[in-house]
Amino acid sequence: MNVQEISDRLELKEVVDLFSNYADTKENEKQVQLFTADGVVNIINDGKVTFTLSGRDAILKAFSRSMADYQSVFHMSGQQTVDFVDGTHATGVAYNLVVLVKQDEDGTLTTTQEGVRYEDKYEKVAGKWLIAERNSHFNWHLDNH
Repeated sequence: MNVQEISDRLELKEVVDLFSNYADTKENEKQVQLFTADGVVNIINDGKVTFTLSGRDAILKAFSRSMADYQSVFHMSGQQTVDFVDGTHATGVAYNLVVLVKQDEDGTLTTTQEGVRYEDKYEKVAGKWLIAERNSHFNWHLDNH
């Protein structure tokens, strides 16, 4: 492994971690800047794409809307693997445990836990690694009241 590959791996890990950090703090404007301008997000439940978001505007609207209902959001990033296609393209897999806390109208807190496996395609644009495509596999889901 050469110095450039080590540097690229560190930058890609930071992109994945920042995605989670910005989701937790609901900084969706910063979060979408981690995607290429024409980035794609596929939401996959039970092995099927349930919807696709294309471009930063669509991603921003959907992420902002989906997080608005939650009082608290918490991502715990796990392992990440990366394969380099060439100097400006890579693929990767990253795991997250996502906890969502919602307060119902009667004051009851509902906690949802989700196991998410992200399959990513990355592109280096103007010297910076970004997510070109993210396949978000929601593998399991638990609700606690």
